[in-house]
Amino acid sequence: MSLFAPFRDPELARIQVEAIRRAVADHPVPLTLMEVCGTHTMAICQHGIRTLLPDQIRLISGPGCPVCVTPVDYVDHAVALARRPGTIIATFGDMVRVPGSSSSLGREQAAGATVRVVYSPLDAVALAERHPDRTVVFLGVGFETTTPTIAGAVVTARRKGLGNFFVLCAHKTIPVPMAVLADDPELKVDGYLCPAHVSAIIGAEAYRPLAETHRVPCVITGFEPLDILQGVLMLARQIVAGEARVETQYRRVVRPEGNRKAQELLAAVFEPCDAAWRGIGIIPGSGLRLRPEYAAFDAAVQLPVAVEPPREHAGCLCGEILKGKVRPGDCPLFRTACTPEEPVGACMVSSEGTCAAEYKYG
Repeated sequence: MSLFAPFRDPELARIQVEAIRRAVADHPVPLTLMEVCGTHTMAICQHGIRTLLPDQIRLISGPGCPVCVTPVDYVDHAVALARRPGTIIATFGDMVRVPGSSSSLGREQAAGATVRVVYSPLDAVALAERHPDRTVVFLGVGFETTTPTIAGAVVTARRKGLGNFFVLCAHKTIPVPMAVLADDPELKVDGYLCPAHVSAIIGAEAYRPLAETHRVPCVITGFEPLDILQGVLMLARQIVAGEARVETQYRRVVRPEGNRKAQELLAAVFEPCDAAWRGIGIIPGSGLRLRPEYAAFDAAVQLPVAVEPPREHAGCLCGEILKGKVRPGDCPLFRTACTPEEPVGACMVSSEGTCAAEYKYG
């Protein structure tokens, strides 16, 4: 029997859906629930979760894809570094095809730049070891899930005395933008399905201010259909009861305190900073940059390059989609000018992007 079978049982799903219907049957207005994890977004589309829910439940997707929320000027910076003689760009795969203002890493690679897809930041460290005559720049794009691994790579590079390894930082933390969106009167988010991968690192307690200060219920849930349906049920019951608490459905992985070792490593190498989010703008304290003692590995500091002025692509609604204010089908470019083969916006590129999920399963 498949390991996933217990979490995809049709009869249990029907029971969960009926419980959700009963929970909201007498609620006077629809509930808006936002998932803030790209893997949740893909799972919700793949399994048709929205089609199972009653009309009183509205599921919307938030800024849960780190590639999608990375602004266009970061892509332009990476392109400029790729054009720098003797430079190797090391990156996770999705970033290669994200469009910048006038180019992308994929186009630069086709024109002769060296762009390597890696599966771990330590792969980039190994590249720097094998090519001491080249400059290796790792694109540090990600939330708290991947940032500790990048911190570990930086520590490893320093221990090995590598002077040719650098990180171009675009690390972001997820609870801060959740608070910003919770206060957006146009959205009126009633509850959050919190990101499971991130929560395994930062712990359930990280969302307590959202529940206590912003009065938004939070449930950390897993990625299988029954996980998501149970998370929706737990949120619905909180909202109907007028409560705002942090609950963990994904208890088989997430602990209240999170992963302390990963948190310590992250804090030792990075410090909070303001960060730009595609579609949202600058959010104070929502980013992470290398601490001064690790500035020797900061590509933005050590490798100055001329970066073209950023230019957003006309007609692309990626920013509004990331805020949950519109759906992919509302974008005039969706399925026409913007497809996975020829993406215009980052939401269509990433395997966790809302537009990519809607295109594939919608």
